[in-house]
Parts: sequence; C-alpha cells; structure tokens
Amino acid sequence: MAFGFTDEQEGLRTAVRSFLEHVSPESEVRRLMETGDGFDRMVWRRAAQELGLQGLIVPEALGGSGAGFIELAIIAEEMGRRLLPGPYLSAVLATAALLESGDDGACKEHLPGIAAGDTIATLAVAEASGSWAATDVRCRATLNTQDDVLLDGVKELVTDAHVADLLIVAARGPEGVALYRVVAGAPGLTVTPQTTFDRTRRLARVELRDVPARPLGGADEGTLERVLLLGGIALSAEQVGGAQEALDMAVQYAKDRVQFGRAIGSFQAIKHLLADTLLEVESARSAAYYAAWSAADGDPELPTVAPLAKAYCSDAFSLTASNNMQVHGGISFTWEHPAHLYYRRAKSSAQLLGSPRAHRELLAQRLGL
Repeated sequence: MAFGFTDEQEGLRTAVRSFLEHVSPESEVRRLMETGDGFDRMVWRRAAQELGLQGLIVPEALGGSGAGFIELAIIAEEMGRRLLPGPYLSAVLATAALLESGDDGACKEHLPGIAAGDTIATLAVAEASGSWAATDVRCRATLNTQDDVLLDGVKELVTDAHVADLLIVAARGPEGVALYRVVAGAPGLTVTPQTTFDRTRRLARVELRDVPARPLGGADEGTLERVLLLGGIALSAEQVGGAQEALDMAVQYAKDRVQFGRAIGSFQAIKHLLADTLLEVESARSAAYYAAWSAADGDPELPTVAPLAKAYCSDAFSLTASNNMQVHGGISFTWEHPAHLYYRRAKSSAQLLGSPRAHRELLAQRLGL
C-alpha cells in the first residue's frame, strides 16, 4: 500500500508540532509532574479553542471537526514526541464510547463540552486483575429506576479520573456488560490517585458503592471492545511519536559524544544499534498508520490490525527508549536527563489498555490460531 498524507494533514501536523513545542518543553513537563492536576488547564483550553484537538473526531453538528482516525493519529504522534501531560487519551476513549454507542441523546449532552475543552471525560474498564477484556468486567450494575442504575465495584488504572467531570464505566448488568455514565461527585464515588511509574500520565483507583449512573444506550460488550481497539490505535500512534523522539535523542548524542578522539556514533556497535532501532521505529510507524487507516476507512481488518499495532508499537517504544539510555550511558539514569522520562512512558504505555502479550493473544484468537 502506498500511504501518504494530504497537504491538509501535513498542515495539521505542522500546527500541532509548533503548538506543542511551545507549550510542552521538557521544563514544563517536569513542572506539571509535580502539580496536583498533572496538566495545565489553560493549555487544555487553548488546545480546544485554537486547534480543536479535543473535538477532532466529534461530528461538526456537535461542535467538533468531524475528522477521522488518520488525523487523530497525527495528533497523538506529536503529543507522544513531547510527552504532553494531559487527559487527551482519556478524551479519545470517552468520545469513542459515546460515538460508538449510537446514543444520540448522550452524544448531544456530552460531546459539545468535550470538544470545547469544558468537559474532561474518561473511560473506566480495568479492575483488580488488570485485564482490559470485557469478559473480565466484574463491576455490577443493578436497576434503580427506569432511568438509572446503581454501580458497585472498583476500577483500577483509570486515566485522569482525578480531574474527570464524566466517567464512562464498564459494568455487568442483567443483560451482560454495558457502559454507564457517572458524573464527578456522585454519592458513593471515591477517586484515589495512584502512584505511577510514569508521572506524566495520571492514573487513579475508582471505587463505586451504589453510585447512581445512567446507561449509555446501545453500548454492549461489542461496543466496549471496539472502543478499546480505537483507543489502542491512538495510543499506538502516541508510542510511535515517543519512540521517534527517543531515537532522535540517541542519534544526536552519538554525533556529539566524543571518545578516543572520535564521535561514538562512528563505532560499529553504536551504528548497528541505532540502525536496528530505526528499523523498529519505522515498522511501528507503518503498523500504527495502517491501523489508523483501517479505523478511518471502516476496514473489516480492524479487529486484527489494531491489536497487532498496539503490541508492536509497545515493544518498539520500549526497545527504543532502552537503547537510547544505553547510548547515553550512566547520565541517562540521572533525574535531570530526559531519557528516563521516555523510558517511563514507554513501559507504562505498554501495559495501558492491555499488555503486548494480551494483544498478541487477542490477535491469535481472531486469526483462529
């Protein structure tokens, strides 16, 4: 397949890259790591108002741009390069859940706020087992009234739940797994931030004790599985961006660092290491782009290419971040050096939305292996 971006898509990349270089330099990333929210709300609003990033895949009738997953992949890749702290992946997951549900009322109620940057939304799936599979959901939904239910259970690894205005929660009801809407501050809802390996992305434990919630009409187990596939594509593209930045960092250091009167990049061991790393990054990029195209084009291969991309991009980012630290040597282990920030993001992202092993198992099942 010959894959290329349009002039409009390249213009989008240029605009987003320029914006992120200005608002998310390393110094700002480190500052936000130490704050309670973990992101800059002013930057979040600017991203919505100046670039329309939060509303990219939201229909125009609901305040968005009506773009697709190719454009979303471009944005996610650029955010991965800069390690932008903020609830963007959470917004993608919540938006996908609303759109895939087909619940017009819920979409009209929530999507305009998400697109405008006024509503922060997230998706809560994983529980104590750490599994993201719909079959492993144990949180219970019991009928309360005709319009709402009560949720009881505990969710783990919920991205940005500590700042979310809206949580879309996977729970098991009388007819199986479905999705439910919970507003921040609901009675019985407790959100506890978790200590994370990657401090640029916040996770939380969400406890629900008879929390009133409203069903997301039309959302069933199949809806949740598709939402996780789409979220995995966005995360794969983000991983590609992080991997590219780590590779660029390693190549530049190999050119600048001199030992025995030569740049270390002239040594065969370093050259071969970086060449192999480049191959991994480019292969990951191809996988992520193909998965994004599949999502945008409604390709029937999406259920197989999405887990393939997530598994491969996770491994490629982890390898690239590790090789970057190897090229830099001992300095990369110090707190002041940025290499460890990408290593932490790589390792945490590999487990988010399911580990590489889980995605390979899913891929094997869908291929009938």
